Amino acid sequence: MAEDAKKPLLIKRYASRRLYNTETSDYVTLEDIASFIRDGREVQIIDLKSGDDLTRQYLLQIVAEHESRGESVLPLDVLTDLVRSYTTQAQSVVPQFLAMSFRMLRDSQSKMMENLSNFPSPMASMPGFDALTRQQQAFLKTMMGGWGAPGSSGPEMEPEPETRNGEKEELAQIKKQLAELQSKLSKL
Repeated sequence: MAEDAKKPLLIKRYASRRLYNTETSDYVTLEDIASFIRDGREVQIIDLKSGDDLTRQYLLQIVAEHESRGESVLPLDVLTDLVRSYTTQAQSVVPQFLAMSFRMLRDSQSKMMENLSNFPSPMASMPGFDALTRQQQAFLKTMMGGWGAPGSSGPEMEPEPETRNGEKEELAQIKKQLAELQSKLSKL
């Protein structure tokens, strides 16, 4: 099973737009796919007829559905800046910045959990502390969406290209907003 977790789960989209899980030979929904990802599984969605990779399109749809249901993770100003990045030269640095930021967030969350489990705490003897620790780990796993899962290294980083002044300002603003988001998440 460990080897299965390393290779992406192949989902085929039929002409009817139904999504077919090739491992279990049944149809799945977007929520099923989101669940696979939360469990640490990589997913690849391919159009059966054309062979096109539709993974990015469906992952964005999952995020959009969660956001529209009020499960907001992305602040409005971050979403606005993302839209702006598609119309500026900043789009070349945004993916690397986001990947680096999520990697930092994942690493800090992992260290926090490691520190919680490595240091004896007076709270450790309290009834229910183990259950609370498991609940925190499950919460972090859900929040990170598999980023910290074994075998998941996140997106590959590329060296950051040189930017112009306007791009540097936008990047600085995005960094500030991401730092604020990280601060809010760490308080949870």
